[in-house]
Amino acid sequence: MKNLNFKIVAVLLILISGFSVAQKLDRSVVPQPGPAPVINIPDAQTFTLKNGLKVFVVPNNKLPLVAFNLIVDRDPILEKENAGYISVAGQLMRTGTTTRTKDQIDNEIDLIGATLNASSSSIYASSLKKNVPKLLELMSDITINAKFKQDELDKILQRTKSGLAARKENPDQISQVVRKKVYYGEGHPYSESETESSVKNITLELCQNYYNNFFRPNISYLAVVGDITLKEAQELVEKYFSKWEAKDVPKFSFNQPTAPIVSKISLVDRPNSVQSTIVVGHPINLPRNSPDVLKASVTNTILGGGVFRLFENLREKHGYTYGAYSMLGTDELVGHFSVFTSTRNEVTDSAVGQILFEMKRIRNEAVPEDELQKAINYMSGSFALSLENPQTIANFAVNIDRYKLPKNFYKDYLKNISVITSEDVKAAAAKFIRPDNSHIIVVGKAAEIADKLKRFSVTKIDYYDADGNKVDIAALKIPAGLTAKEVIDRHLVAIGGRENILKIKDKTTKMSTTFNGMKLNIELLQKAPNKLKQTTSFSGQEQVTIFDGERGIQKTMMGTQEVLGKELEVFKAEASMDLLLDLEKHNVKAELKSMEKIGGKDAYKIELVFPLGTIVAQYFDVESGLKVRDVKEVETPQGPMSISTDYSDYKEIEGIKFPSVVKQNLGPMVFEMKVDSVLINTGLSDNLFVITK
Repeated sequence: MKNLNFKIVAVLLILISGFSVAQKLDRSVVPQPGPAPVINIPDAQTFTLKNGLKVFVVPNNKLPLVAFNLIVDRDPILEKENAGYISVAGQLMRTGTTTRTKDQIDNEIDLIGATLNASSSSIYASSLKKNVPKLLELMSDITINAKFKQDELDKILQRTKSGLAARKENPDQISQVVRKKVYYGEGHPYSESETESSVKNITLELCQNYYNNFFRPNISYLAVVGDITLKEAQELVEKYFSKWEAKDVPKFSFNQPTAPIVSKISLVDRPNSVQSTIVVGHPINLPRNSPDVLKASVTNTILGGGVFRLFENLREKHGYTYGAYSMLGTDELVGHFSVFTSTRNEVTDSAVGQILFEMKRIRNEAVPEDELQKAINYMSGSFALSLENPQTIANFAVNIDRYKLPKNFYKDYLKNISVITSEDVKAAAAKFIRPDNSHIIVVGKAAEIADKLKRFSVTKIDYYDADGNKVDIAALKIPAGLTAKEVIDRHLVAIGGRENILKIKDKTTKMSTTFNGMKLNIELLQKAPNKLKQTTSFSGQEQVTIFDGERGIQKTMMGTQEVLGKELEVFKAEASMDLLLDLEKHNVKAELKSMEKIGGKDAYKIELVFPLGTIVAQYFDVESGLKVRDVKEVETPQGPMSISTDYSDYKEIEGIKFPSVVKQNLGPMVFEMKVDSVLINTGLSDNLFVITK
């Protein structure tokens, strides 16, 4: 009974106490944040080999795994006309050594269930603890004994070229190429991007020289994380990396890029784009050890480093975009502040206006305390989550040494951001966010957006191509009096003349390419005046498209589908053997729209307008008269998509020139097809084009 009475009294005391606190609580006052939690980040254990390799060890025995991350801390290098060779050298490192071929490396890695990746400035490897000696044998072999071979270089260059072709169709990647060019300027390593011409200049010797001169232990760090002791790590690293020879590594210095005196607009014209990709920003001077780093980071988080002001304004309030974000990049050489978003053509200028509005607002208005605390909480949570990965602790140790950070930089991180004030944010914004001195980079349809963008700058718009080269718009003017018919007639003469074209009664074209390591074959049959059959074979599957002169169908594994409407109209045009010979007969109107750069060369753009309103753009090289590109828009489940087809390397067959390389861009995918054969007038039977009901 005594115990029961005690419990009742205790409960009553708790209730009374709680009631008293509730009585005093003023919910109209925002609670003050508590003190920042103290973070116990263990210090990495460290040692240095005689060759200068600095090693940081973070033991963690929760799992029987060990990871090794090697970082080569070299200066940025100006690659000039060979842009891309350093990246290629990094890819070559994983393709063989003086003792092993690529296949042998792959097999040995697979045998122990490990991971081993290399780049131009790092190597990462991980495995179960029991396999660490074998893993380090392989990792050190690649590090010390890499051997570059021409056949492997050729494979990498081919993949690089395919990637460049895809990049030219990706507005986000195009915007980054131009961003680097205008932020940093010619002669700065951060301004460079590989191009088709620079990739052609990459040689085995260039790659080998990079590896020999810059992949050295005396400028490198090795982070070791996992189920391993300092003693074990020291014995293993000594055994496998002590033979890595130190060498004086070249040092470089470059001018400090600055924000423009007034805002400048850089535009990449993509005539078939239905939306614009926007980047607004400028270079900044913000090395990682700057006392302004945390204040600037909180400022950027409020603006757009998380789901904050830019997102709420452009997406939630105005509905201009699916997302808008900002980035404030620290760097020892030169950093940058940038805002990124994509939006519809018709609201491109409005989106730019709101971006600049938010940049000005964070400079001119004090950030409310609740919004400031929201950003600090967001950063604190992200930081705490990152600590769950032991690799983070190792990275902290490397960063402190590499960037000369205060020893307790990460241990005091939460405490230091918790005391950042609204005044600190305003001061950081004034220093690092320059709305009146920004580059405004837009990739989109110039005809719809250029005039509206002019209000953001007192200088003229600078035009660029997809490789970041300036385009002289004034020089791309159609000669006075030139008509679409004259351009088309010149094209017909260039490929062989009307008389020879009219002799073609049927044609069989066979093309092939590879996709994900598998071969794709296309057979295209055409018969005058307008019959077509295309068979695409890939990995044991077939897709057949037939147009019999009136009807069109597509046969796939999902069944047979009738082609109707505008799609049928384009289908019929593609089947016609004499479309350009007699546009009036097909009731197609041709309009000479502009001159543009295609593959670095001038080309006339002609739009063919079909009776149902379908528009197909065709581009003809100014110098040769040959057709170099087709662009058409198709409907997909994800919405409208532009498909462009490039034609090159024309070869003459029976008096007519045909392209021997056909490159098709389907959104992010690029297929470069080789024309294996073109056969003319073989007597194709009408039965080949019959559509069965």
